[in-house]
Amino acid sequence: MTSSRSVVARRRTQVLGSLGVMAAAAAVAGLGTFGTFTDSTTPLSTGVSSGTVSIDVSQRGATIPATTANFVPGDSMTRAVDLVNDGTSPLGRVSLASTASAASVLTTDAANGLQLSVRSCPVAWTQGGTASAPTYTCAGPTTLYSGRAVMDAALPGVASLQPGGIDHLVVTVSLPSSAGTAFQDKSATLGLTFTGVQTDGTAR
Repeated sequence: MTSSRSVVARRRTQVLGSLGVMAAAAAVAGLGTFGTFTDSTTPLSTGVSSGTVSIDVSQRGATIPATTANFVPGDSMTRAVDLVNDGTSPLGRVSLASTASAASVLTTDAANGLQLSVRSCPVAWTQGGTASAPTYTCAGPTTLYSGRAVMDAALPGVASLQPGGIDHLVVTVSLPSSAGTAFQDKSATLGLTFTGVQTDGTAR
């Protein structure tokens, strides 16, 4: 009898000892969730200021808007403008769009209707002729566009891509000699708009 009780007593002691170890482990685990070490750096100053995209057209000599009447095949009308990048950001593209307020054969016939040309000079154009019919000369002009009057195209290699850049331009509207009698007694109003578009964003 003594031997049997002794075995039971030992088993109870072992079970209670195991439970005590488990409770102690749980208590240690619980204590670990309350202790957290942290550290932070001082703030790093980062300043960002946005640039501006701005282009402007100023007139030279004869004024714009320009209106002419009694235009016949072979006639042309030319005016000078300075295109200036007066913003702080470089441009990826400068384009010119010419639109007609109302359609007529003068603007819908691509071959025989009104034609438009845009030429650039590295220096200001020299104006001659008269106030109502000015002419312009330049030592080394470059043609930026030549084609139908209603258009939308990028102007290649212009100085106004860069802040402070200036393009000395002359814009000419002409009626080809090939225009026939279908072009008589017609009218057209053209609106010319220069548009500057920023360069693509880059990592800095």
